[in-house]
Amino acid sequence: MAYSRISDANEITARYMDSILIKERLIDSVVADTSIGMFGTKFSSPVMMPAFSHLKEFNGRELTGLEEYSAASRNLNILNFVGMMENGMFKRILDTGAKTVRIVKPYGDNAKVRDQMKFAEDNGAFGIGMDIDHIFGNNGLDVVVGEVMAEQTSDMIRSYIESTSLPFFVKGVLSEEEAVKCADLGAKAIIVSHHHGRLPYAVPPVMVLPSIRKALQGRDVKIIVDCGIASGADVYKCLALGADAAAVGRSMLPALEEGGTEGVEKFIGSVTDELRFIMSCTGFGTVDKIDDSLIVRT
Repeated sequence: MAYSRISDANEITARYMDSILIKERLIDSVVADTSIGMFGTKFSSPVMMPAFSHLKEFNGRELTGLEEYSAASRNLNILNFVGMMENGMFKRILDTGAKTVRIVKPYGDNAKVRDQMKFAEDNGAFGIGMDIDHIFGNNGLDVVVGEVMAEQTSDMIRSYIESTSLPFFVKGVLSEEEAVKCADLGAKAIIVSHHHGRLPYAVPPVMVLPSIRKALQGRDVKIIVDCGIASGADVYKCLALGADAAAVGRSMLPALEEGGTEGVEKFIGSVTDELRFIMSCTGFGTVDKIDDSLIVRT
């Protein structure tokens, strides 16, 4: 077979995820409980929503896709994330009643960063964070919907963290060194991600999870992972390899576009059901007990 170079990090991630297999352990097992606790709140599942931005109304429905999946998050009692948006839209997200983390872009206008973080805290967000993997673009600093981004120093990240009483999430961590730096700066959670393959040949997040977990051993930092999460099996593998939770992404979009809130609830429900089934078939009664003892890397 001829060798073919593949620079698409999404394809690399999918191939790696599919190379991870699972052994069974059935005797003495029980029906598993998928609930988790995070920052003093109990959620029904470690499956979390993605930090989407700029979703309009689908198929002529009244609410935007952002509001529809946020309402599903509320109904399912899972943690919700949203990305780039103005304060008015974020208030509409909060009005759905979803427990929501606002991920703020690293805007060149630092006053906007701070204003959006403060608005989130003042209006009842569950947490806030920054999307550090959107700092750079091919021509230097990234430009997102006309907004120029800015480099972010350790001192800047620390100042955001110290300015809030909410848990702070750093999104876009893809190395042990960066994970430790986030912990040192005071972040309460990291999202291990390559942002749908922005970096060519990016390491699959699930591949680097074990070493990040080891690097953060003894540190009070939650590890969430995204990119290529499309099934309960994917979530199980992430948990087994070191994550506390996993966020779906583009895999949710067809269900959202076609079925709105109800479609998302069915999709996330099926992912969680498969996770419960695999947990039950591998002898892990609760999420916190899952480890890599039944994982086989081929």
